[in-house]
Amino acid sequence: MYLADRSAPAGEKTAPGAGPGRTPAVAPAVLALGAVSLITDISSEMVTAVLPLYLIAGLGLSPLGFGALDGVWNGVSALVRLTGGHLADRIRNHKLIAGLGYGLSALCKPLLLLAHSAGPIGLVLALERTGKGLRTAPRDALISLSTPAEQQGRAFGVHRAMDTTGALLGPLAAFFILSAAVGGYDAVFGVSACVAALGVVVLILFVPGRAARGAAAAAVPAQAPHEGGPTAPAVGLREALALLRVPRLRALVLCAALLGLTTVSDAFVYLLLQDRTGLDARWFPLLPLGTATVFLLLAVPAGALADRIGRRTVFLAGHALLLAGYGLLLWAPALPALPHLVLALHGLFYAATDGVLPAAVATTVPGELRGTGLALVGTGQALARVACSLAFGGAWTLWGPGPALAAAAAGLLCCATVAGFVLRDPRATSPARPQAAPPAEPARRP
Repeated sequence: MYLADRSAPAGEKTAPGAGPGRTPAVAPAVLALGAVSLITDISSEMVTAVLPLYLIAGLGLSPLGFGALDGVWNGVSALVRLTGGHLADRIRNHKLIAGLGYGLSALCKPLLLLAHSAGPIGLVLALERTGKGLRTAPRDALISLSTPAEQQGRAFGVHRAMDTTGALLGPLAAFFILSAAVGGYDAVFGVSACVAALGVVVLILFVPGRAARGAAAAAVPAQAPHEGGPTAPAVGLREALALLRVPRLRALVLCAALLGLTTVSDAFVYLLLQDRTGLDARWFPLLPLGTATVFLLLAVPAGALADRIGRRTVFLAGHALLLAGYGLLLWAPALPALPHLVLALHGLFYAATDGVLPAAVATTVPGELRGTGLALVGTGQALARVACSLAFGGAWTLWGPGPALAAAAAGLLCCATVAGFVLRDPRATSPARPQAAPPAEPARRP
């Protein structure tokens, strides 16, 4: 098994306050971005938690109409991600583009107070998802450019853990607001707008505009084209498209999309679990909290493990855990422990993949094209998952839940096997190991 070299290269500078040979576990910029994501996710998940009920029960939208709107929103977010990543690289200001994305999402929250029909609400939410797509790649680029190559997995794990904390707190906040406030849904939307504005303020005040030059240089593989630097050439569309000629990045794009085509969406996993176990409907809203709790607890250890033993190994192991969850849903007896086991495997899957994939991309793409590279992989994966949701919904309607899940499991097994073959070179997903310089010839005295 490939083990990453954890020793620091000779002559590498340590951060202020760190002892010789030691670097901070997580850069301050990563913690600041994690705080922004935590606050923003509280705001977003407050709306997400009540939106289906608000649209269907409150405004009379059909489930089919809601599903179509949800697919459009996710598709918009995935496509805009490419624009955000490339634009941030082109103007060389990832914080500005990320800030525009966070700001657009924050501005959309109070607009929900003015929209009282499905059409305007759909437009507002499409703009909100546009902001999310705009900020994702620049934010991840800032994380990677602030972190040495051998700590990328840990850094993304810390960020994803903080992000997931917000995802846990958001639905709980919405629950308490709906229980206590007179305004109902409008109260949730109003509080969500205030929280989103706080996230933008934290971004402006505490996230540095430029990544540390030393960390950024450490995160760029020596063999990648277009080495970054103060005099790096301007990034245009031609340079961005040329990234697809990099074999390692092309392999990551292919595998992320291939595995996304067989990754059943979270909502369907929870519906399958309820169908399989006969879980009471009142407990259904708590199922996402089970996945999120496991993800929160294990995101950092999984990222650190990926830094040590190789990101390919952990990434593929995550999909093996998801396949095991599918197997339990298909064949395990409907015991009381089944929901806990499935949710634990589901959370483990996210812990082993959600931060590990961008960490792998970060050590493959040069610094001045980091946002574009992250956007290419993320967009391919997101669009593939949208296609999987549409296909799985159709298969469920035609064949029933069991055969549909069996087909998805067979597809995931095949795609994971192909991904294991394509990513067999550990350098594609593991931290770049510095080549040791030959020992200097000792000076001879005459």
